[in-house]
Amino acid sequence: MQNNEVLKNQQIKLFEDSKIRSVWNEEEQQWYFSVIDVVAVLTESVNPRDYWFKMKKRVHSEDEIELSTICRQLKMQSTDGKSYNTDAANVKALLRIIQVIPSPKAEPFKQWFAQVGERVTTEISQQEKPDSFDENKNVAKRGGKVAGIARKETEKELGHTIISSDNYLDLQRDDNGTLPENQLSE
Repeated sequence: MQNNEVLKNQQIKLFEDSKIRSVWNEEEQQWYFSVIDVVAVLTESVNPRDYWFKMKKRVHSEDEIELSTICRQLKMQSTDGKSYNTDAANVKALLRIIQVIPSPKAEPFKQWFAQVGERVTTEISQQEKPDSFDENKNVAKRGGKVAGIARKETEKELGHTIISSDNYLDLQRDDNGTLPENQLSE
């Protein structure tokens, strides 16, 4: 991804009034999120950059896992208006990083993260304005991929499925396999 492409694909996402910088990678069809921003939200550290540096060293010495290998350096705009390289992680990598941060905000953050996947489909659709069935199908697949990764990683972390009879919408189809009109608006 070229630097000018990175800059134009940046967005700010909000979690409990905290800003999380993100970048859409068109080639890979996935979001990358600022690790420092996520660390700041989860730890409430006065120096999240230092916390992230120490956390990478601790995890490497304890678990022999190199967290920085699952991140990318992407240019993101800082509060001073300038763009700097910062560690960024996709959904799967960020969920792995969240696992090693002891924080009561980790679970609410993962649930928020899953909702971001749902919103991705809407955002892609609004940006690209698909006008054919195939284009809409492509948008739905891309958004579904993000939501699916978030759901699977959340279930893996929790050790159980998050789909239940309370949140599963069972739509009854007719003999042709189509939804009756009265169920389309749900």
